Amino acid sequence: MRQYSGPAAPDPAVGGLADSVYDTAERSPALVQLDRWQEDGWRHVTALRFRDEVLGLAKGLLSHGIRYGDRVAVMSGTRYEWTLFDYALWSIGAIPVPVYPTSAAEQVRWILAETQAVACVVEHEDHAMTVGAVCDALTELTSIWQLDQDCVSTLTEDGRGLPDSLVHRQRLGVSPDSVATVIYTSGTTGRPKGCLLTHGNLAAEADALLSGWEQVVRDTGGGQPATLVLLPLAHVYGRVVQISAIRGGVRLGHHGELTTDSLLPALASFRPTFLHLVPYVLEKVYQRAREAAEESGKAELFGQAAEVAVEWAAAREQRAFGRGPGPSPALRLRHAAYDRLVYQRLRGVLGGRTRSVMCGGSTLGRELSLFFTGAGLAVYEGYGLTETSAAVTANPPGRAKAGTVGRPLPGAEVAIGEDGEVWARGPAVFAGYLNHSQDMFYEGWLATGDLGELDQDGYLTITGRKKELIVTSSGKNLAPSVLEERVRAHPLVSQCLVVGDNRPYVAALITLDPQALAHWLKANGRAQLDPWAALADEALHAEIQRGIAAANTTVSRAESIRAFRLLPREFGPEQGLLTPSLKLRRSAIVRHYADDIEELYGN
Repeated sequence: MRQYSGPAAPDPAVGGLADSVYDTAERSPALVQLDRWQEDGWRHVTALRFRDEVLGLAKGLLSHGIRYGDRVAVMSGTRYEWTLFDYALWSIGAIPVPVYPTSAAEQVRWILAETQAVACVVEHEDHAMTVGAVCDALTELTSIWQLDQDCVSTLTEDGRGLPDSLVHRQRLGVSPDSVATVIYTSGTTGRPKGCLLTHGNLAAEADALLSGWEQVVRDTGGGQPATLVLLPLAHVYGRVVQISAIRGGVRLGHHGELTTDSLLPALASFRPTFLHLVPYVLEKVYQRAREAAEESGKAELFGQAAEVAVEWAAAREQRAFGRGPGPSPALRLRHAAYDRLVYQRLRGVLGGRTRSVMCGGSTLGRELSLFFTGAGLAVYEGYGLTETSAAVTANPPGRAKAGTVGRPLPGAEVAIGEDGEVWARGPAVFAGYLNHSQDMFYEGWLATGDLGELDQDGYLTITGRKKELIVTSSGKNLAPSVLEERVRAHPLVSQCLVVGDNRPYVAALITLDPQALAHWLKANGRAQLDPWAALADEALHAEIQRGIAAANTTVSRAESIRAFRLLPREFGPEQGLLTPSLKLRRSAIVRHYADDIEELYGN
């Protein structure tokens, strides 16, 4: 079994996650701990004010009967109040249970019933109605609090008469081994399980990121580091971004929408110095930049700038590993010229101050990673699971290797089993599943279910999922995710699902990006066509076929895509076809499009 270990872990945490709020307020009361969006812009929240708000809400929760060890569900988008409830609950030893705001009533019932939640925080009336529809079956549930009805102020006022000492007594009883949260896995297959993550797990994860990537966090060009959490706080990645910022003195803002129209203005006004993103955001930023260049008659300039960025970043990468001299003088001159003409504008889209991006959740293509790095946004891709408290590997500062998910974090270890499965262990690995057997552990190692490879430098590459291997009727095995990623490199393609299990050949279901399709139709003199009626257009099919042919050059003929179907709408979480973290629910998609798949094989 091949394995690699990360650097030494930071000193283990003591106490609970809420302690950092009180410690920072005592040590640096004027530090801007968060920015809160209001109608007229961002408003600073100092460490002292945040501590006082957390303490006041914690007393309000106590006044309503919430006690040490109680589980309280939070069903909301990413917003300031979620962070406030997290730290108020942790202050009294209670356990927040995140629920995705898009969850169906049956999913909500399952999570609240299994966790025996005694209360639920919801964002608005629709969420309240979802919980209300199933509350008859929830015998433990006693309270529902609604954020848009200003439940924070009401709870704080209700607890005003309680002494602060009641909160501190509860808080001081929290240890690193205490359960901090129950996060349900996205459930790409089967019913999701509740992962028990301790205060020690989450603190170890946050401290490993803060210590191992300190130069990334502190690379601000002057001033306090700042990041905008764009990920769902119901997802472990978003939660760790929050905890790392609070523990590390990073100014934290919240923005819950990933649509381009909403995201770009938020980035421009907040001006983060670094970001944690999923690949989807980088893909959309690149795509919109390319389309804008084409519409302004600068497509050739953008294409040349992209090629130079990739070449420059690749040469720098080779030099970092002692395998090349780095960019040539001529390449450096071209890169400097395009920095003024193209790259500065691209960085401006992210607020103008962002220097680094940590990326995880799914696979980011090597070319795209090199492009952004070459454009002045250093990309550090990582890999992890809910069960590992988010990242267990990440590309280290100064030695990032595009196309991989990096080396183990400080204190973590990664190994590859005999069947190619990735195994992990370390202080951030979870305590187990709620009400389920712990048969995913082998001699202290967590079997992740992912397939991967470790290179000679200890860098991990994820090649697929064990349960998602496709076996054609001729007996050929292939991991679909790698081929899907290559098809998605085409600018028109939004999503790709490769099929072929027990079939004579491999085929694909493909969805198109609506904005990219509209742009293509206009550029090709077909603007009069309805975007989805255009799916039958021969020229469009030929364009997608070229993208598939390019992807097929990287695999054997037996693994290549022989047929494809363009679908009239993208896969979405609301259809149950994507997880909330935007991963494909393969079995659900196959069931939903069973007739289309049969037609691909002439049945």
